[in-house]
Amino acid sequence: MPRLAVDLPVSVDRESGTALAVQLGDRLRAAMRDGALASGERLPSTRALAGQLAVSRTVVTEAYQQLYAEGWLEGRHGSGTYVADMVVPPANERARGPLAPPPALSGQDVPPGDGGRVIDLRPGRPWVHDYDRAAWRRAWRGAADLPPASDPDPRGLPRLRTALAEHLRRTRAIPVGPENIMVTRGTGNGLDLVAATLLRPGDRAGVEEPGYRVARNVFAGRGAEIVPCPVDEDGVVVDRLPDDLRVLYTTPAHQYPLGGRLPIPRRERLLAWARRTGAILVEDDYDAEFRYDVAPLPALHGLGPERVVLLGSLSKALTPDIGVGWLVARPSLIEAIALTRDGLADRTGGPAQQAVAVLCERGDLDRHLRRMRLEYARRRAVVVDILGSRVIGDTAGLHVMVELAEHAVTPLVEAARARGVLLDSMTRHYHGPQLRHGLVIGYGSASQADVRRGVSVVAELIG
Repeated sequence: MPRLAVDLPVSVDRESGTALAVQLGDRLRAAMRDGALASGERLPSTRALAGQLAVSRTVVTEAYQQLYAEGWLEGRHGSGTYVADMVVPPANERARGPLAPPPALSGQDVPPGDGGRVIDLRPGRPWVHDYDRAAWRRAWRGAADLPPASDPDPRGLPRLRTALAEHLRRTRAIPVGPENIMVTRGTGNGLDLVAATLLRPGDRAGVEEPGYRVARNVFAGRGAEIVPCPVDEDGVVVDRLPDDLRVLYTTPAHQYPLGGRLPIPRRERLLAWARRTGAILVEDDYDAEFRYDVAPLPALHGLGPERVVLLGSLSKALTPDIGVGWLVARPSLIEAIALTRDGLADRTGGPAQQAVAVLCERGDLDRHLRRMRLEYARRRAVVVDILGSRVIGDTAGLHVMVELAEHAVTPLVEAARARGVLLDSMTRHYHGPQLRHGLVIGYGSASQADVRRGVSVVAELIG
């Protein structure tokens, strides 16, 4: 049976100089801290509480949103607003065992002596539990109604390519048509198709340093010489790029893992470098959907479509399980990649393409992205609230970086693991000598309450 919403014993003072929304937030926060509102209790709707207090609905909405951002409240799709599970064991108990658990992980991830349930704060993992089940079922029913193809187009279904072109025009301001798009199985697959088409053994391929290990592996698998290309807090350092690169893999929307957003002047310099040297820029539009407190920057492809291949996927936006992404390039390059793909007998599954097309055409994907942008913003606010000025790269995406002294990283990761919190360090993101040290903290796959618990452990261990 669903739990009834509690009758909140709160009030506001109209004579006070403090804004009503701030007053309400303070009173609710105090009630949760003191136990008057227990974990898991459902709060009244904004309309109901506004009527109870004789205030505008905006007052209640603002108070709820602030508490969401701080991690005190959590939403359950189609169900309402609930008090998050904020119970944290005393320090002496936390030191002896793991924190309260999200879903179990594989055996290799389980800390010694743990029951198999931990808080996973590693990057690259999205939240896949809050989705519109009716839209999901509708999309797959639509896919099942269509017959299988006997000779699928290596560029992908025209229907989905058209839908993706509209999606990219609307969300990334990229003026493309279906002739500019190939449907892939994800970013790694798209990158490999580009590498198979453009690279020959011995060609030099640039990858940001620190950067995405998969990109290094893909290029190396195609026989290229990997060239680490330095980055700073804003992204790739154009003035330090060599002139003999055949391709350069870059993440300008949210550099992985430092989190910088490549500024417009540097984007222009990067494109000028590519035009001068003849290199192709492979733009991974990583985390472009999720930005906070900042306006979106134009994609590199929109600024220089003749020199840029843009890669995207639904891995973070929806789920890695869907296995659908896209590659955007000039039509002549799309045709060349299609020939390569045909020779490799590589395809994206037709039913998955049809399902994604339905999600795009009905607006379900847009609605999901808006909902998840708010959800991730709340978790990001929890991380920033706890770690404060230590955080680097928090303006976008699903992870942040915390820089630490080299000697402190491994002991901290091991201590956190012993307390049930899984962390990632900067080490695996380097190809050459490691110049920066610290943690890469992901907040995508854990609940808000678990993000607060896990990051609180990190803050305590940092001291």
